[in-house]
Amino acid sequence: MARRSANAEEEAGAIDLTPMLDVVFIMLIFFIVTATFIKEPGIEVNRPDANTATPDKANILVAVNSKNEIWINKAKFDERQVKKQIQLLRAENPKSGVVIQADSGANIKTLTQVAQAARELGIEKVAIAAEEG
Repeated sequence: MARRSANAEEEAGAIDLTPMLDVVFIMLIFFIVTATFIKEPGIEVNRPDANTATPDKANILVAVNSKNEIWINKAKFDERQVKKQIQLLRAENPKSGVVIQADSGANIKTLTQVAQAARELGIEKVAIAAEEG
């Protein structure tokens, strides 16, 4: 009889970890779902410094490197294809703007072609990325 009551007391005093694990998994799922994923244009560019640089969140990132190659979503595009690609990305999120990440050695002509393509599509928020300096 004493043996039976000892087991009952041990079970009553044992900590049940199941609810704690449920809470941990729910929190993990919450953080995964709400995490902000950073979009990269596909190449690394050396952005020029600017005193008036302000952080902006845009969904369409266009990179122009020092060889005047245009990259969107890790894919290289010709100047003639940029407008169509921006239009496709704009269809996914109509409120998005365009941020051009131009290398400091990039040609201004390529930069203006990308900006003009975005403006022709009716995008009002066209910005050039710069580092605060």
